[in-house]
Amino acid sequence: MSDAYDFARSLLFKLDAEKAHHLSMRGLRFGEKCGMLSLLYSDTGLDDPVELMGLKFPNRVGLAAGLDKEGNTIDALGRLGFGFVEIGTITPRPQAGNPKPRLFRLIEEEAIINRMGFNNPGIKAGVANVRASKSFKGIIGFNIGKNKDTPNENASDDYLSCLREAYPVADYIAVNLSSPNTPGLRDLQSEDACAKLLDLLKMEQERLSKEHGKQVPLLFKVAPDLDPPHIAGLARVFREGGLDGLIATNTTITRDGVESNPRSAEVGGLSGKPLTARSTEVIAAFAAELHGSVPIIGVGGISSAEDALAKIEAGASLIQIYSAFIYQGPKLVQQISQRLSQAAL
Repeated sequence: MSDAYDFARSLLFKLDAEKAHHLSMRGLRFGEKCGMLSLLYSDTGLDDPVELMGLKFPNRVGLAAGLDKEGNTIDALGRLGFGFVEIGTITPRPQAGNPKPRLFRLIEEEAIINRMGFNNPGIKAGVANVRASKSFKGIIGFNIGKNKDTPNENASDDYLSCLREAYPVADYIAVNLSSPNTPGLRDLQSEDACAKLLDLLKMEQERLSKEHGKQVPLLFKVAPDLDPPHIAGLARVFREGGLDGLIATNTTITRDGVESNPRSAEVGGLSGKPLTARSTEVIAAFAAELHGSVPIIGVGGISSAEDALAKIEAGASLIQIYSAFIYQGPKLVQQISQRLSQAAL
């Protein structure tokens, strides 16, 4: 199957990155609908269950938010061996995102720069798409954000709206505070703003858990561009506020490791191999401050089984991939899940 993906990639990489993305997602959905994926990937779902946040994950390897922005390809992606799939980011109202082009490959560095800007169909469509998934037996994460035209002082309204709508269909809900492509969004990572938002969301989570008869964990997703005092301060907020889980990290606004690439001048968040070391450092720093009180999902620059293991050793309990999945294909999911199942974790 590796040869088949390599051939497909050689064709897709001749196209504009965003066009290739949409074509790939349509292809996956078609392959799932006609039964082709079930034939090609019948033995990819490694059974290595992990219990975390009250949820049972089939294995430790997840797909990070940003690939299935609409939540309409869950079954097909699950067929490739992911233990969990995080959809979104979804906002209350549909939005088109930033002007195109807004997605760029840095092939030599196995990296991606994006400035998508939360393009998505809106929360009602996102929820409907999740409800329509049928065959995926893993965990579905629902990543939520605020609309671009919502001022930060009203951001909590957007997050609360999405939390209420997504709660019945999500296994966990991830609050995106760290995309660099929505102006001012990262300001919500200040200790005071983060504490206030967490308090509001936790109160609503408690109300919703009684209404729906289930507890849906609440996670925050943070940036890699945090200094040690900021990490320590946020860790205190997360501990004291009762955050259920942390996703570390999102894309970076730095260009370390890609300075010589002509694409490095593009505005947006950088993901992929250049982020590997920094993401792991941030995971380790949060783990040292959280003392096991808040579980961590590690993401950022994982392009091999050893990278994934390094995230686990730094303090993550689960991992997610995205950019390397684009470059290497489904074989990476299998390689990582097998390596982690063999490790004494």
